[in-house]
Amino acid sequence: MPRPPRLAPALVLAVALLVPPARAAAQREPVDTAMIARIRDVGLEHSQVMRHMVWLSDVYGPRLEGSPSTEAAGQWVMKTLRSWGLQNVHEERFPFGKGWALVHFYAEMVAPQEQPIIAMPKAWTPGTNGPVEADVVRPDIGSEADFARYHGTLRGKIVLTQPARAVRMLTGKIILEYTPQIVDEMMTPLPEGWKPPVRRIGPEARFRRRVLDFYKREGVVALLDRGMDADTVTGGSDLSWFAQHTDGGTFMVQAGGPRDSTAGSGLPEITLAVEHYNRMVRVLDAGVPVRMRLDVETKFYDETTPRGFNIIGDIPGTDPKLRNQIVMLGAHFDSWHGGTGATDNGAGDAAMMEAMRILETIGAKPRRTIRIALWGGEEEGLLGSKAYARAHIGDAAAGKLLPGYETFDAYYNLDNGTGRIRGIWMEDNPGVAPIFEDFLAPFRDLGVDLFSPRPVRSTDHETFEAFGLPSFQFVQDRLDYAARTHHTNMDVVDRIQPGDLKQMATIAAAMAYLTAQRDSMLPRKPVPAR
Repeated sequence: MPRPPRLAPALVLAVALLVPPARAAAQREPVDTAMIARIRDVGLEHSQVMRHMVWLSDVYGPRLEGSPSTEAAGQWVMKTLRSWGLQNVHEERFPFGKGWALVHFYAEMVAPQEQPIIAMPKAWTPGTNGPVEADVVRPDIGSEADFARYHGTLRGKIVLTQPARAVRMLTGKIILEYTPQIVDEMMTPLPEGWKPPVRRIGPEARFRRRVLDFYKREGVVALLDRGMDADTVTGGSDLSWFAQHTDGGTFMVQAGGPRDSTAGSGLPEITLAVEHYNRMVRVLDAGVPVRMRLDVETKFYDETTPRGFNIIGDIPGTDPKLRNQIVMLGAHFDSWHGGTGATDNGAGDAAMMEAMRILETIGAKPRRTIRIALWGGEEEGLLGSKAYARAHIGDAAAGKLLPGYETFDAYYNLDNGTGRIRGIWMEDNPGVAPIFEDFLAPFRDLGVDLFSPRPVRSTDHETFEAFGLPSFQFVQDRLDYAARTHHTNMDVVDRIQPGDLKQMATIAAAMAYLTAQRDSMLPRKPVPAR
């Protein structure tokens, strides 16, 4: 999932990226207004996008890469795309590692009083081998000497691995709106030479690994946390913001173990709602024993065949000279498992599926092929889109290019939750600015008016951007994505905004169609130097 927008070195002034109002008619992009009207009618008045949303996230649930639910959801998507008339619908597999699924989970505090606990096991961690009841302790291991101090004292215990964290009153906004100040920032490039911060593994993380190994050797039953600490997140990551803001029964849960041959060799790791975690810390600090009952059952799936997959489907091009060129709509298909993967990224999947349905419904005959790509393994590092690039585009780092590089026209990505599209991030590619302004002019009444020169990172368009290919993420209203749903147990269909999803699908369909109809491909940037 993407971090908040980052700026790249300034290439041109922001004002140069605006379309001059007096631009000559001959310079303007042709826009088929009749087709746009039909796209709007089907997309806004006869939408099926919420049907796709319910099937993806309510029926099939979270789509953790490599899990049975993800496989089932993928089969449903391919069947659905074929039923609409898409061609070349298939999956493309890539190595991922062991799959994992949560089979059963129960947690409660039984002393000093009974309290059901809001929590979720971390992905790729083992189970407890049946119900267990054990004392809860909070060792303070911060140096080499502490290993000897706690040796022999932790067998059969449940360990709290962090101190309590303060929970603030919810007095500020949890909804991100594009205020004039934020829009000004979006349109302002960073100084020349700016580079995004790099996250590095520091000595604290290495010491934590030693602590986890120590707990395993000492016979600990399970490890509990209340989410990441802001001060342990390095490199300027937006995860430090999430670490401070997940509360109110909402918690962020991700992976707790490896996917390789050592998968399941650690301890059960469970993330708790901070309020329930804090209570146990405070009770222990008061000198009162705490006891819990846990039952965690998980299942691992060997990778006898590649467990990662992308889903591909086409509306074939009709122009003999252009039909081999590809205009692609995409979103990542996988999710984390705390919720049902609705805003991250079922919303993007449903919208891009609906965009293809809209085009099939109106009988669009694009000159270029319009392709949908739903990526696997995005949450583990853009694995699916990178596998697609290796198979079809080339190796950017090695300077190796395949024929698909030449036929790649454009890629449009959705991965910012459930909010309506407000515009597009133009990735320091000034050549696309007047084109996009004209393409999206018919949607100004739907609030589409932001054309930022900035790049954004950490989502699948970045894979193709690495080749200098025209690859873009839509600007979306972030709503409560950062404060409530991103990678949390509240990433569920109830957080979806149906009207916004309709708007997203309609605009994606229009952008794909108009791009596919151009006489020439979108302007490219130079292949980045390596």
